[in-house]
Amino acid sequence: MTGADDRRGAPGAPLHLAVALDGAGWHPAVWREQGARAGELLTPAYWADLVAEAERGRLDFVTFEDALGLQSAAFHRPDDRTDQVRGSVDAVLLAAHLAPLTTRIGLVPTTNVTHTEPFHLAVGIATLDHASNGRAGWRPQISSRAADAAHFGRRTTPQVTEEDATDPELIAERLRELFVEGAEVVDVARRLWDSWEDDAEIRDAATGRFIDRDKVHHIDFQGTDFSVRGPSITPRTPQGQPLVVSLAHASTPYEFAALSSDLVHITPHGRAGTVAVLAQVDDAVKRTGRDVTSRPLMTFADLLVLLDEEPGAAARRRARLDETAGAELVSDAEIFTGTPGELADLLLDRHSAGLDGFRLRPGTLPHDLTAITRGLVPELQRRGVFRREYESNTLRGHLGLPRPAGRYPRAG
Repeated sequence: MTGADDRRGAPGAPLHLAVALDGAGWHPAVWREQGARAGELLTPAYWADLVAEAERGRLDFVTFEDALGLQSAAFHRPDDRTDQVRGSVDAVLLAAHLAPLTTRIGLVPTTNVTHTEPFHLAVGIATLDHASNGRAGWRPQISSRAADAAHFGRRTTPQVTEEDATDPELIAERLRELFVEGAEVVDVARRLWDSWEDDAEIRDAATGRFIDRDKVHHIDFQGTDFSVRGPSITPRTPQGQPLVVSLAHASTPYEFAALSSDLVHITPHGRAGTVAVLAQVDDAVKRTGRDVTSRPLMTFADLLVLLDEEPGAAARRRARLDETAGAELVSDAEIFTGTPGELADLLLDRHSAGLDGFRLRPGTLPHDLTAITRGLVPELQRRGVFRREYESNTLRGHLGLPRPAGRYPRAG
């Protein structure tokens, strides 16, 4: 089992909800809608309002997208389109800005691990965990576009072809070496997060000792492509280790999740597809030898959602957006169009199939986010399957995951 324990999907197991925030929403035409805040996408107030709404709904966490190149209609290559949102802000810096403006909700930025130094990534996420008092997560993402390498000039990466792009397994195979490297980056980050023992800081003015040097450790990591001496410059964080999250569509990314992540987002379609993908994740866990008793791997399904209280209204809105875009909405994730009550039915059905939770991608912002927090969440609360108040102050606590012990023995 890959859930928190044998309770995964069982009656009474908690249902978890997260929201993926991106631009004006996940439908490419939504920025042209009345009510969209397209002129504010790079402003702090826009993001603060969205995350405050998510926290008002008692959601577990929000994620922020990021990339090394401009957004593109095709994930594997740049385009020259000017009719869709282009331009974004740095996800980690955005999360750090939002940390003191929120109190309970988890903040999970995406970062690139192919072209970014592991030491800098580890310190940045650790700093976010301190800034948020234990609410930081991290989604490491490989660079799947060869054009991104040109920003750095240090290396080349495989170019996913149009043929590859039709099959997630072909993509994963072509990018396998990058996933292997990515797993090493996460390993380094975890080692650096542990490089300070919890009580390494003494701060004893009388003796003049600020730290106990015996409790700050060199990690001496030697990997395939890089080495890191350590220790981190940042003391151990409130969560011990911030939550590591990944998005996976195929066997190699499932293995990456099994090796490196605390939680994996998957993109099944239908209940049968959910059962099948969960079985693939379980197989990856077995292949990698992960001990889920001590290191549970949670599974969230991604859904792109358009919600309205009036039956049929969301479908009409989607049709109007598709007409504006000049094409039908497509996504790697399953697309749900309907009412909050209908979505609640679907979530509970999929939850019983073995999922720990869901990451919902609002088709339009702020409309569908508000429909989640003020329509879906109250419906789930009425059914007794979602929290009415936060019971923890940390992201790990929201998810029922323990704070990991440090890997170094306590110095005498």
